[in-house]
Amino acid sequence: MNWTLEVVVVPVTDIDRAKAFYAEGLGFHVDHDLQMGGGRRLVQLTPPGSGCSIVLGPQPASMPPGSLQGVQLVVNDLRAAREELLARGVDAPAIQVLGGPPRPATPDDDLNHVGFLFLKDPDGNGFAVQQISARP
Repeated sequence: MNWTLEVVVVPVTDIDRAKAFYAEGLGFHVDHDLQMGGGRRLVQLTPPGSGCSIVLGPQPASMPPGSLQGVQLVVNDLRAAREELLARGVDAPAIQVLGGPPRPATPDDDLNHVGFLFLKDPDGNGFAVQQISARP
């Protein structure tokens, strides 16, 4: 039996601002933008190539905006991904190399499995972007 992760709820304060960050900033595809009963709204977005989506609102009361931490995205070229984010106006900090004490990446580092970017959305929800360009 397969168990697949399909949706992660991202708690936000402003759905329009969050939608712009994920769609325009990160390049996620907008799957749905629905008005639900009671004035609630549900926005679902999917990262390019992913089988798992995120949903912005309605959020459970136990998840205040900014409380989601540790969701990880994977790319095959972290340097190119960072340049794409910067070109879209996203504050993409320096690439970090993990495996021992974290350190900034150098141009000649092989980032496979050890290169990371750590991002925050406008509400402070935290994401890691890891390079996996080859799997054993």
